[in-house]
Amino acid sequence: MIDFLDRLKQRKLVQWTLAYIAASFALIQVVDIVAQRFGWPEAAMRGLIVMLAVGVFVVVVLAWYHGEHGAQRVTGVELSILALLLAIGGGVLWGIAPAPKGERRDRAPVAAAQAANAPIPSTDAQSIAVLPLANESGDKDQQYFSDGLSEDLITALSQFDSLKVISRNSSFQFRDSRDDARTIGVKLGVVHLLEGSVRRAGDAVRVRAELVSAADGRTLWSQNFDRPYRDLFALQDEITQAVAQALRAKLVSAPAGAKQSEHPPSGSLDAYNAYLQGRFHITAGPVDEQRRAIDDFEAAIRLDPRYARAYAALSMAWCGLAQSSLGGDEKRRAYEQAQLTADKALALDPDLAAAHVARGFLLQSEQLDWPAAEAEYQRAVALAPDDTLARLQLALLMGTRGQLEQAVELLRKLLIVDPRRAGAFNFLGRFLVALGRLDEAEQAVRTSIELRPGSPTPYAGLTTLAILRNDPAGALRIAESMAPGNWKVIALALAQQVAGDAAAADTALHTLIEQQGDDSAVQIAEVYALRRQPDQMFEWLDRAYAARDSGIQLLLFDTYLMRYKDDARFAAFCRKVNLPVPR
Repeated sequence: MIDFLDRLKQRKLVQWTLAYIAASFALIQVVDIVAQRFGWPEAAMRGLIVMLAVGVFVVVVLAWYHGEHGAQRVTGVELSILALLLAIGGGVLWGIAPAPKGERRDRAPVAAAQAANAPIPSTDAQSIAVLPLANESGDKDQQYFSDGLSEDLITALSQFDSLKVISRNSSFQFRDSRDDARTIGVKLGVVHLLEGSVRRAGDAVRVRAELVSAADGRTLWSQNFDRPYRDLFALQDEITQAVAQALRAKLVSAPAGAKQSEHPPSGSLDAYNAYLQGRFHITAGPVDEQRRAIDDFEAAIRLDPRYARAYAALSMAWCGLAQSSLGGDEKRRAYEQAQLTADKALALDPDLAAAHVARGFLLQSEQLDWPAAEAEYQRAVALAPDDTLARLQLALLMGTRGQLEQAVELLRKLLIVDPRRAGAFNFLGRFLVALGRLDEAEQAVRTSIELRPGSPTPYAGLTTLAILRNDPAGALRIAESMAPGNWKVIALALAQQVAGDAAAADTALHTLIEQQGDDSAVQIAEVYALRRQPDQMFEWLDRAYAARDSGIQLLLFDTYLMRYKDDARFAAFCRKVNLPVPR
């Protein structure tokens, strides 16, 4: 053993190995810094580490060989052989070594984006997603407060030049997620994540904020903020500035947008608190939550009569309620309230993007004034380029007016900052169907399903795709697989018309009319179009107009209805609903 140790010492194996390890460690540090600056993929770093690991064995062999010959130097030929062996050995190990689980999972959203022909989320160096701050108040009823702070940080960070900020709709999908930072970063297309927690107790607020590198989960910056509740707005500004400084972001200096704020002009924390509760309820969805949201927004306005943002939110809530669950005089009164509150919001703050979105939504929903609505959405986007709701509404309105290529382009740009908005993928699919690009449409619709499996509308879209591909059995199979509900009845009515059973087709149509005659006039018109009964189709379109059915906005990209675009009655209906007559 002593003789063996003496031979190791003579051949300087330990010195060679330690020197090699030290040089490798230094090389990894340098390459890691360069990789972060230039956005190199994680695979490059893994490949380098594997290659250097193989090199340890080569170095030991060379040290032993030269020790035997009494010369501790390496020739140029040996260096070439060393490099070749490192490359070959690293490649072999790379091929047989399994990739980390997270990496395999990360490829799914990228593949989905490629298949849907939507933009793959970029990983700009100046990009961030604000994950929902955890509510650590010990009271689940305080969730609205932590969500509100998270949303306000998104709004505030969007004011910085060249900083891509992911929308609330996409980033909030990772509430309580078990995905690691790298997986979330890939799914959202960002290199930074902002996460943390909020604890509100009486008159004190504690916020823990942490800026994380999505590539490896490293904490780049973290800080605890303890402030009195009365200093909440100053606290929000302080956190925003700290994050921006950590990212070296610069405030927007060009007049491309106007500063958008959620805060009441009076500084009333009670008004702001009521507004946050309303915003929390409006995202919950059900009708009773919408009515609670209306009560909250009205409370905010009572506390601060100049709160333009609350007026805009109230207008949207009234419109949403009118569309989703009201009829007759109740619906008319709801639209009247929406008109009054939208006008008030614009009078108080003409540069508030949310107010222009509210007026645009009212103009298209109740008045069917599509050009005026488009002008409002265009103004909202100019004031707040990162307002995803304004951009979504503008894209949908372009589709409503038959400008399908522009609508597709707007949706693809929207999906860069809101890459997990299922509804955007669904409408992208509908526009692509109208353009005859069925394969792209199917991938977009399936991405929508993947993002929101419980939504029934994409399955109705798959039913239509099967019908257009002359696959009646497939259409019926998709419709029958849907969960019970209104959209299943609609999908079955469409599928049965091409299934070859006339009695079943009649029964499905009668069931649809009986169950949804007051709410689905446009969809009933679609069934009659598929049955090639244009008289009944136009009759139901007139009913849709009388009821101000929101389905009218589908007219110029509806595959079934557009079959009769050369009918004189189609042109007359387009003029009646203020839509351009298709050529």
